[in-house]
Amino acid sequence: MKLGKTLVSGFVATLLSVTLLADGHGTHWGYTGHEGAEHWGDLAPEYSMCKLGKSQSPINIDKKVLACANDSEKIKFNYTAASKEVVNNGHTIQVNIEDGSSINVDGIEFALKQFHFHTPSENQIEGQSFPLEVHFVHASKDGQLAVVALMFEGGAANELIKKTWEVMPKEVDKTVPLVISAKEMNGLLPQNRDYYRFSGSLTTPPCSEGVRWLVLKKYATISAAQVEEFLHTVHHENNRPIQPINARKVIN
Repeated sequence: MKLGKTLVSGFVATLLSVTLLADGHGTHWGYTGHEGAEHWGDLAPEYSMCKLGKSQSPINIDKKVLACANDSEKIKFNYTAASKEVVNNGHTIQVNIEDGSSINVDGIEFALKQFHFHTPSENQIEGQSFPLEVHFVHASKDGQLAVVALMFEGGAANELIKKTWEVMPKEVDKTVPLVISAKEMNGLLPQNRDYYRFSGSLTTPPCSEGVRWLVLKKYATISAAQVEEFLHTVHHENNRPIQPINARKVIN
């Protein structure tokens, strides 16, 4: 989705921070109680899309919504820069990336800005939820957004997760240095990078729509202990419930 120039910077900043609270602005929201996801659309006028939107994320990807497209283009990954820091923003653990990495989709270059985590997974596949989901967040120069989502299934401990969890801040709004190399980030991604694609939204307020969602079909692994450590740090599950698919189709 191409936004007007006056909206681009604020829209991108919202997603890149995951929460407006990260920079001290916006209405407080959360995942439980009267600030939980079912109430987001009523917390502030700027969050109204959370209840009025027709292309909201996350979704359940199942056979009923798939539209076959065997000629779907590959995502061109160009992850060449390392991470610089990790922050606990009160809603998730977010790793910020140095400039230089990108993906190319639809002939557009989207710069990698950050990645962050949700447990359990926000998107589902054939009704299956996963212990953890990571979102690699990208933005084009004109403010278009693309999110690559990778699911983690239960299994062996994950080395990139281990490195991140070892230094992730326990205190909200705290940031600490963290260097994850481009090689390590590329290693987290599956060798087979086939994906499901759909048009969706931010999964946090203001739930703005027009986001390209690219959900990888293959998974990484994570141990039960690593999931518990994340939950112990963020103090709650941080996944938005599944949203109606409405008239959308998922490109397979």
